[in-house]
Amino acid sequence: MTIRTPRSPAHRGERPRERSRHDEETGGLPHGDTSGLGARAARGAAVTLGAQGGKVVVQVASVVVLARLLSPHDYGLIAMVVAIIGVGELFRDFGLSSASIQAATVTRGQRTNLFWVNAAIGAVLTAAVFSGAGLIALGFGQPDLVPIAHALAFTFLINGLGTQYRADLVRRMRFSAVAAADVVAPALALAVAIVTALLGWGYWALVAQQLTQALALLIVLVAAAGWLPGLPRRDAPIGAFIAFGWNMLASQLVSYVSNNIDNVLVGVKFGAASLGVYSRAFQLLMTPLNQVRIPLTTVALPVFSRLQDEKERFGEWLCRGQLALGYTIVAGLALVAGASEPLTALLLGPQWHEAAPILRFFAIAGIFQILAFVGYWAYVSRGLTRALLHYSLVSAAIKILCIGVGSFWGVIGIAVAYAVAPAISWPISLAWLAWKTEVPTARLYAGAARVLSCAAVAATAAWGACTTAAALGSVAQVAAAVVALALVYGAAVLLIPAIRRDLTGVLAAARLVRSR
Repeated sequence: MTIRTPRSPAHRGERPRERSRHDEETGGLPHGDTSGLGARAARGAAVTLGAQGGKVVVQVASVVVLARLLSPHDYGLIAMVVAIIGVGELFRDFGLSSASIQAATVTRGQRTNLFWVNAAIGAVLTAAVFSGAGLIALGFGQPDLVPIAHALAFTFLINGLGTQYRADLVRRMRFSAVAAADVVAPALALAVAIVTALLGWGYWALVAQQLTQALALLIVLVAAAGWLPGLPRRDAPIGAFIAFGWNMLASQLVSYVSNNIDNVLVGVKFGAASLGVYSRAFQLLMTPLNQVRIPLTTVALPVFSRLQDEKERFGEWLCRGQLALGYTIVAGLALVAGASEPLTALLLGPQWHEAAPILRFFAIAGIFQILAFVGYWAYVSRGLTRALLHYSLVSAAIKILCIGVGSFWGVIGIAVAYAVAPAISWPISLAWLAWKTEVPTARLYAGAARVLSCAAVAATAAWGACTTAAALGSVAQVAAAVVALALVYGAAVLLIPAIRRDLTGVLAAARLVRSR
């Protein structure tokens, strides 16, 4: 894929024209101008989701291929380091990418200052993790973690340099460039991982994959953005960005700790091999799911930010977004929940059979996380980061409590707790959001109820089909589950008018995307 790098007048030694100055400060679009917003959102969604399809294919290929070349112990070691140092990625961003995207104006000087702040944070984190590698190894009782942590520490610096390039491209709604970066980088990293795994590098193949992806992503983002940072400027204040980012960071930090407490508990209580199995189930499902949610947010935040003062349109888009996710991604998760055993055997191989029940509960957790995700868009786009932090504290407490109790029943108990926690937190999320701002709560609850009802029946039908076709092998079981799922949704459309109206709206949005 060829990436065209736009050249601004400043790059050619010319004075910027007034229009270029305006575009630079507003991200290329008047922040209050919502005319044609649907068309821009549709184009952005089409490009982003199309690219994400490719990225998910790469991710699944990574899991499927590397699971046959590396051991659960190899994956467990990497998962231990990632679970600990991954929290540093939140500090590296410091919420400044979201702050830049959400802001009404961003000048060149502010963009430059934000770049250097993120770069400096990345450098500090690299030094901190590199010097603290021994403590990470001591905590897990695994000496091999020291060189792994030394190597992965440099991802902070690399990602810090790329933070504002990505934010700038998203702000300007240059989704094609972002999509290209998100496909090229993991594809190249997977190629490196496969080659090094075949050469017998073991867990170092996974380290090489992480570093290659970070470096390739930085190169593509810089080339696409077409600008280089100047020196820091005193006349470009970024205090408001820091304030926004601090609340965002605190919220993300709380969520990260609660989202990774399961990995830490599995690694500490049950060892690297058990964590390897647990993390493979997570990588097979939750990582591709996150890679769908992240670009959806990439498209949604600029759109919702521009609609934040139009209450009716904001609410309508929120409901449409929930239904679109519910009848597409949630339906796919229902299939995984019903057919986890044959899917695990087909994708990972029979040696990973212990991952099947874990995969099922991750699918259930994913369903509730998807339903709650539109609330996150509302919090961020309306600048309610403090309210988001307060809700995140409540959600984190629920998850940590559930997982702590579940750990008494082993790895499966932790997986069950991982599914129960978002089922409790999701309705609280909507109620909390409605307390802080005006959203169509009743419509969101009603739409979610229809989505969940269809998903529950479809998952049960898929499980029954797999059980019936057990003697025919994994491929036949998955095929039978797909047919059963399709029949359930087809019957729901024919028999239930409300679901038919929901899907009509989703199809209308799809036609809008195809027409652009």
